[in-house]
Amino acid sequence: MGIRVDLAIISLLLPLAAVLLSVGCGGSSSQQVQIAPTVPAPPPQTNTNVLTYHNDIARTGQNLTETVLTHANVNSSSFGKLLSVPVDGKVDAQPLYVSQVVFAGQGTRSVVYAATEHDSVYTIDANTGEVLWRVSLLGAGESPSDDRGCSQVTPEIGITATPVIDLTAGPHGTIYVVAMSKDDSGNYHHRLHALDITTGQEEFAGPMDIAATYPGSGDNSSNGQVVFDPKQYKARPGLLLLNGVVYTGWGSHCDFRPYTGWLIGYERLTLKQVRVFNFAPEGSEAALWNSGGGIAADSVTGRIFVAVSNGTFDTNLDAKSFPDKRDFGNAFVKLNTANGQLTPEDYWTMSNTVAESAQDQDLGSGGVILLPDLQNAAGQVTQLGTAAGKDGRLYVFNRGNMGKFNPQNNNALYQELPAALGGPVFASPAWFNGTVYYGAVGDSIRAFSVNGAMLESQAVSSTDTLFGYPGATPSISANGTSDAILWAVENANPAVLHAYDATNLAMELYNSKQANSSRDLFGPGNKFITPTIADGRVIVGTTNSVAIFGLIK
Repeated sequence: MGIRVDLAIISLLLPLAAVLLSVGCGGSSSQQVQIAPTVPAPPPQTNTNVLTYHNDIARTGQNLTETVLTHANVNSSSFGKLLSVPVDGKVDAQPLYVSQVVFAGQGTRSVVYAATEHDSVYTIDANTGEVLWRVSLLGAGESPSDDRGCSQVTPEIGITATPVIDLTAGPHGTIYVVAMSKDDSGNYHHRLHALDITTGQEEFAGPMDIAATYPGSGDNSSNGQVVFDPKQYKARPGLLLLNGVVYTGWGSHCDFRPYTGWLIGYERLTLKQVRVFNFAPEGSEAALWNSGGGIAADSVTGRIFVAVSNGTFDTNLDAKSFPDKRDFGNAFVKLNTANGQLTPEDYWTMSNTVAESAQDQDLGSGGVILLPDLQNAAGQVTQLGTAAGKDGRLYVFNRGNMGKFNPQNNNALYQELPAALGGPVFASPAWFNGTVYYGAVGDSIRAFSVNGAMLESQAVSSTDTLFGYPGATPSISANGTSDAILWAVENANPAVLHAYDATNLAMELYNSKQANSSRDLFGPGNKFITPTIADGRVIVGTTNSVAIFGLIK
């Protein structure tokens, strides 16, 4: 009996020793993984994976296969911080998760993939905190970019956009990452990396330097071509993998011109550039940033839907009611991906779009979510999307007929709720079981029921907590339709992880300030972080670590 106990103790200590050695090899012997006093046995591994921003390309934010975390056990007595794994920079991208990854010589692991603004990617065992591998995406003589004189991502810019994982690419699966860097000659670079998820090795002859041109005479154009200048951009929206193409979206540094909005796609197995679209080729601005929200797409039709930020919109329309110079600033845009091109197929913008852009009231500060097929009051199938921006209005568009532009009114839009939210939106909404959840700035998180394919004008429930800037992007865990929990991170110091009954947001189940002796505190808040939930774990990026929560007994 004594021998069995000794072996069990040794088996618990070995992963910790491996973590400390792995972190120490990175050059910082003072960093140590913080582990809860009693970490229970890991939950059983499942096939639950979070491979992209907000769980799916519709960006619903829901995991419906969560069998471990329930209303009964998510409380400060049974649930709390298990691990805090130090990393070398801010974790602005949402951590991703893969269950049952087979590592040569290391067995099968449940793995967190975290990327930092110091241009590093970490692979972390979700049950022990062991860093299985860490790679730097900096070239020889390079450093992460400086903040370009803008306080939005500071003090350095490396990996900002949430990566995407393709388990079918390469021999073991591939994580696609966009990294920004600066070389010793002062030149700036963006590169698309494709890394083996078990080794971190570059695949498909990567990385690929990101460069592009597009016909036009707008900002930073030359000889009839708008030119992508790496130093003027950062990749903020979460990457999209759609029909074999990895799409990257591009925003500016604090609206510092010259810049325009870009959507650029690369073939997943060759990293060859295969799609380019510019949202203001004859104008300026019109970027994609969406507070880190992922580029949304309909997996059935292959259409992409984006919310474009403030910028040039041509109020003169052509015969098809499209802007005559192809400038789509401050609009929802639907793009067809067929025939090797990105073609604008439909759009909508508000009647006062030019005034909103002039006041920096951009629609694109929030992320887009595509709702499941719904039946309207007449029994017809209706396909909707929704997003909100700095003007604080909740907009719902019909994906089949978005409404285009009318300078007189917004009547062609499917639905507009001007007083539904209590502030501007710098976040992405979530969806669960007929309900849309929004977390605006300085506001509670609000739940809006959908009936007859229409959002109710008033929230059916809301949190007691008010979330300061930038509001909150909620994530949902549930076992089918049971034990639904809404998770959100409050950007405070210290940051606070909240859990609510998703069917009644007035009922808070847990927050990370409840436990005695600061047991569950996990560091200062990080602006746009989105929590990841899978296999009984809640994973949160911070300014210098990855915190992992779960059942503590």
